[in-house]
Amino acid sequence: MTDTKNPIQVSERIFHTIECLAQNGAMGLQELSTALDLNKSTVHRILNSLICMDYVRQDPETAKYSLSFKICGLSNQILSQNSMIDIARPFIKELSANSGETVHLVQLDGINATYIDKVEASRNSVRMISMVGKSIPLYCSGVGKAILADMPDAKIESIWKQSFIQQLTEHTVTRFVDFMNLIEETRRTGYALDNEENEIGVRCIAVSLKGYNGKSTYAISISAPKDRMSDARILQLREMILKTKHQIESNIY
Repeated sequence: MTDTKNPIQVSERIFHTIECLAQNGAMGLQELSTALDLNKSTVHRILNSLICMDYVRQDPETAKYSLSFKICGLSNQILSQNSMIDIARPFIKELSANSGETVHLVQLDGINATYIDKVEASRNSVRMISMVGKSIPLYCSGVGKAILADMPDAKIESIWKQSFIQQLTEHTVTRFVDFMNLIEETRRTGYALDNEENEIGVRCIAVSLKGYNGKSTYAISISAPKDRMSDARILQLREMILKTKHQIESNIY
């Protein structure tokens, strides 16, 4: 790229381009220019640079640009270096088999939690919108509340203020005072719930996991359609997920 006046600005534009393509799929030059609020010549230079580095490809028929699988390779390399995945994998597979439901493993990532592993339900089920590598806000997820409950109140408030609080469903909690009531309930019971706060029709039960640093930077959850997640069923799953939490943490320390 010849646009080197401001290295930070150049880097920002490159990553915004990558993020835009990741979110929207194949896009034309004009579409990208509009979405990024940059002139076409600037976007064209960015795309040419990314093509040279094999991060972007252009369809010769449609002339649209899309990300290459090199991005996936990078994410796989990052995940392969995460020993928590290797430690937790056999236990979350067992948890999924015993519960018959989908189990997720997430890692704290700023004000979000990122899915780093997932075991699909063995029974016939609706497919969850979750996928490895996708992030979910802490404030509206069971895994997020489980992780936050192990933090001081001041830290929770700081994360809340940094988050874009929005009403994702009719059940999403958007008042901090109400949210802290849920945190207190999580601290009291040892597990957190997602009562259709992020996705209508899906309930989750989650617990935090301490990493090698002794801090709760991970969590696991069991997710299922709400018709299979009655309050009575939640109590049954509570015993399973707390047992799995103990098994995983016992293999870390």
